[in-house]
Amino acid sequence: MNETASERPFVLAVPSKGRLQENAAAFFARAGLELVQSRGSRDYRGALAGMANVEIAFLSASDIVAQLAHGGAHMGVTGEDLIRETIPDADAKVALLTPLGFGGANVVVAAPQAWIDVKTMADLEDVAAAFRARRGQRMRVATKYVNLTRRFFAQRHVSDYRIVESSGATEGAPAAGQAELIVDITTTGSTLLANALKILDDGVILRSQANLVASLHADWTPGTRESARVILSRIAAEEEARMTREVSTVLARLDDDLLAEAEAAFCARLRSHAGDGRLTLNCPKDRVAPLADWLIAQGAEHVAVAALDYVFSAANPLYEKLIARLPKTASP
Repeated sequence: MNETASERPFVLAVPSKGRLQENAAAFFARAGLELVQSRGSRDYRGALAGMANVEIAFLSASDIVAQLAHGGAHMGVTGEDLIRETIPDADAKVALLTPLGFGGANVVVAAPQAWIDVKTMADLEDVAAAFRARRGQRMRVATKYVNLTRRFFAQRHVSDYRIVESSGATEGAPAAGQAELIVDITTTGSTLLANALKILDDGVILRSQANLVASLHADWTPGTRESARVILSRIAAEEEARMTREVSTVLARLDDDLLAEAEAAFCARLRSHAGDGRLTLNCPKDRVAPLADWLIAQGAEHVAVAALDYVFSAANPLYEKLIARLPKTASP
């Protein structure tokens, strides 16, 4: 029987190995979504436990970006740096749904520490012009991020340079005489320092981390949209729970004005209250202590705070974000 559009699986692309795969698996596990490789780590196709018609594709980072760009995968986990570097007009082809909190690194412009008068991109333009006037050639920039570099340098009006594409350790290019400066990715900056390089004050091109990314060119059938809704509902519920605490107390005075003040001052949302004064609120994690102090000032003797596993809501912000980007004519 021929596969119909409604029967095609929802494809989720995740890193195939290393720390990124471990972090991606942990991210989905927190949302109650278990990545399954039935034949072990050498199996490049898998499933989400308990979810029919969802296929996991274990791919390299570059392959994930390629699949998202042409619609071979509906969603994937990859770094924003690869998305911005690899996909022309990325915002028209993919939607970055949510950052995942791992794989963080910055794409930066770094110059030799010996260039003591070069601190900004404006300084770099002056140096580039002097370099060409003195040597009759353009300043060289070693990088793997060719497109990000060109866009950023154009925005900063730096034009007298040429790119040397790097295939190895980019940070070593200036010391080896292959380039005058570099554009590279860094997490702590320690490797740059070890190679006598410094990040320009305004030289951060992109603050990147792993993202959950949706392809706008995938085959978004009613079935694959429903799979996306379920997956994103669980992810949103875990994210909301991680940022929220349940606050419980007993107050002798409990009225609408007090609840309105709690919401306005502490973003606390009413979960339940009883005639005997028992009150339960959901509150952003970073507002819990001020809310507890305020409740005690209102007459509470004790305030209990509990972590939550999931907070499911009728509104699904991640799915709404996805649907808003998909073609209206493709709506179910």
